[in-house]
Amino acid sequence: MSNESNFKGFSKETIDFFHNLRKNNNKDWFHSHKKDYETFVMEPARTFITAMGSRLRSLSPDINAIPKVNKSLFRISRDIRFSPDKSPYKTHLGIFFWEGNRPRMECSGFYFHLEPHKLILGVGLYMFPRQLLDHYRKSVIHPEYGKELSILLKKTLKIKGFSLGGEHYKRVPAGYDPSHPNARLLLHNGLHVGQEIGLPDELYSSRLLEYCWKKYRPLAPLHRWLVSMSSRKPQFKM
Repeated sequence: MSNESNFKGFSKETIDFFHNLRKNNNKDWFHSHKKDYETFVMEPARTFITAMGSRLRSLSPDINAIPKVNKSLFRISRDIRFSPDKSPYKTHLGIFFWEGNRPRMECSGFYFHLEPHKLILGVGLYMFPRQLLDHYRKSVIHPEYGKELSILLKKTLKIKGFSLGGEHYKRVPAGYDPSHPNARLLLHNGLHVGQEIGLPDELYSSRLLEYCWKKYRPLAPLHRWLVSMSSRKPQFKM
């Protein structure tokens, strides 16, 4: 954890930047405050990624923690091509520590989301790519892998504040038994567990690393299940 000494926390200016961006979500304002974005958002975010990545590798040695845009740092520019909302910028900071050989958004990982009034911490895979969705479903009903998932989810969701996300479909997909004990999990097109929190005092100091570590650690079994599921041969025996 030798990189931790470089992270001093985020600042009130970090929150102020996103608060003001919400009120001035346009290119002129953003470009005139580009230095604030670099100083108060990007610099602490990069050091956080490096320091948090060191901790997470003690849970998953192959975690990717790369302090670059389109790697662990989500870009701030929005894709507005097909959106009715033409605001050019996201008003939050998104960070992702992922594991796997697929493109990062097709991998499970640990997520960090900061905006003016809340922090979201979670783990999982937001949306399964088509080829992985079928593999996930087979794993859910598999007598060994499905039972393992059910047990770890029950244990994880007993922790106060965590909730399960990713349920999308209204009906169990064709070819699957709606009376199966894990049928509810077949309604998912993604699988992730997270917690939404008001901004903690730890945000403004190096103590944020320990704060996030305590939130992430009990979620590691779900991450490992998803990583294993993603790497198995698609046509395993049922």
